[in-house]
Amino acid sequence: MQLLLAEDEQKTVDYLTKGLREDGHAVDTVGNGTDALDLALRHEFDVIVLDVMLPGLDGWQVLTRLRAAGRATPVLFLTARDHVEDRVRGFDLGANDYLIKPFAFAELLARLRNLARQPKAARDSSVVAVSDLEIDTLRHRVCRAGQELQLTAKEYALLLLLARNKGRVLSRTMIAEAIWGLFHDQQSNAVDALVRRLRAKLDTPFETALLHTIRGTGYVLES
Repeated sequence: MQLLLAEDEQKTVDYLTKGLREDGHAVDTVGNGTDALDLALRHEFDVIVLDVMLPGLDGWQVLTRLRAAGRATPVLFLTARDHVEDRVRGFDLGANDYLIKPFAFAELLARLRNLARQPKAARDSSVVAVSDLEIDTLRHRVCRAGQELQLTAKEYALLLLLARNKGRVLSRTMIAEAIWGLFHDQQSNAVDALVRRLRAKLDTPFETALLHTIRGTGYVLES
């Protein structure tokens, strides 16, 4: 694989570069976000390994600008930031994987191989579709049957979570952890209220419902 490693801790750079090259990969390294974005836009990489806390542009900004430019190169965040909120933010911005420091090198290799195996067509698609619903994740634009839906940030986050797990029932706890970061009992009602608001925009104006309640279990998005 041709890899880009964006990391400002020199010990980590030396360790990873040595191990990755011994495993047969080509590695370009940068120590700040500005250089990372510049290289990622000018060259084709199989995977980008990106630290969050970088000087210049941070990892969030690098990923946001990369996706806004239409580049779908797989990105693996490698960071000591282990809060649920950080992982959710990374995935919402378009990250493909998230590995917490300290980590096992063998696990990093396995995750990189998994990202490289993804079909290129799947990598390049920024649109998540379920039936006549389309979510453009680069532009944060949602359309159903050709009609654009105006969603709040939380409604959009919930819809994208359900769409990326289409056909899979998500419990209220899973939804609360993804949307608010940590689950508290009182957020069970917040999940139900958020679902009602989303359903009013997603399903009520149309003949067919996509968002379904599985009584006693949770919610699922499917045609």
